[in-house]
Amino acid sequence: MSLQHWLLYLLAAIGLSLTPGPNGLLVLTQAIRFGARPAVYSALGGVLGFLILVGASLAGLGALLATSERAFWIAKLIGAAYLIILGIQLWRAPAAPGMAVGMAGGDARPAARPLVLFRQGLLIAVSNPKALIFFAAFLPQFMVPGMSLWMHFVILGGTFALVELLYELMVALMAGRIAPWLSVHGRLFNRCAGSLFVIIGGLLARSHR
Repeated sequence: MSLQHWLLYLLAAIGLSLTPGPNGLLVLTQAIRFGARPAVYSALGGVLGFLILVGASLAGLGALLATSERAFWIAKLIGAAYLIILGIQLWRAPAAPGMAVGMAGGDARPAARPLVLFRQGLLIAVSNPKALIFFAAFLPQFMVPGMSLWMHFVILGGTFALVELLYELMVALMAGRIAPWLSVHGRLFNRCAGSLFVIIGGLLARSHR
């Protein structure tokens, strides 16, 4: 793969990562509720999920979902259900005490289990069949004849994973800018973010290939 070819893919990957989606929203929410450092686990889980989707797309699962109505229907319902359940849980969550970052008396935000945050990021990424189909349609545009699938996975998947990780880390760090507002309106934020997850899940359930 030439440098020019890779740079074109890099620009496309950056554009794709900057598109608002449930993983970015999850990292933002977790960073505000628990802090930027715990939210990194959600980001890492999401990145691993996207790597799994890239590998599955290169292996042909994306094409299977694109051609099998039943497989797509089952996959999208599972993904939609998880997003809706997560949204309901967030809607019902109380405002974290002391959401403002760096407030006097220390950080009073609740503790979060890294494995739980990691699993949430992973499941949101891999449970979106439209993302799998998108990768199946997107990645072939940058595949080079004669290059092995393993090398395609390393270069294409690795590049996208790095770009996505940097984007989600940036989201986590920027969450502190709105923390003072959330120290007063934390419950409102939880309900708005929870509603967005439910809406995204509902749209996913109603989507077509």
